[in-house]
Amino acid sequence: MKINSLQDLYLDELRDLYDAENQLIKALPKMAEEATSEELREGFEEHLEQTRNHAQRIEQIFERLGEKPKGKKCKGMEGVIKEGSEVLSEDMDEDTKDAAIIGAAQRVEHYEIAGYGTARTHADLLGLDEDARLLEETLEEEKETDQKLTSLAENINVQAEQGSEESEGTTRSRRSTPARRKPAA
Repeated sequence: MKINSLQDLYLDELRDLYDAENQLIKALPKMAEEATSEELREGFEEHLEQTRNHAQRIEQIFERLGEKPKGKKCKGMEGVIKEGSEVLSEDMDEDTKDAAIIGAAQRVEHYEIAGYGTARTHADLLGLDEDARLLEETLEEEKETDQKLTSLAENINVQAEQGSEESEGTTRSRRSTPARRKPAA
């Protein structure tokens, strides 16, 4: 598809987001299955339902525009999911694996936040108020999911650190122990 206008770009972005959501619908059950934290597993299952709704919203937008949602492979999401699946195949301590899964999931969320923010802005500029409203709703849900992952990481990352210290059979002196900071999400 040749992109000659903001409208063309907007449709291209929507197709990209639609494919990204469908890739994620396939990946989330695997992430849930590998998570050892019950709270993390439940979060992935909840987000799977949300992700299905995100794809349906995009379908509604395409229907209103008289367009088809298919036609574009989201290579960015494909890459982020591939990196995440590599984490799933690693042999790690349970808490460390959960921490790694959270990191992979947050990369997905940040990618989606960027995409939905851009599409929503373009819908606004094009005067597509209902599209902008639906895209904003999804954007807010993606941000909420990212916040939930950050909250989970605050506990799971500490558990992973403590587990690795215990499994190594070492104790750190106070001087060499890093200060507890809010985890980078």
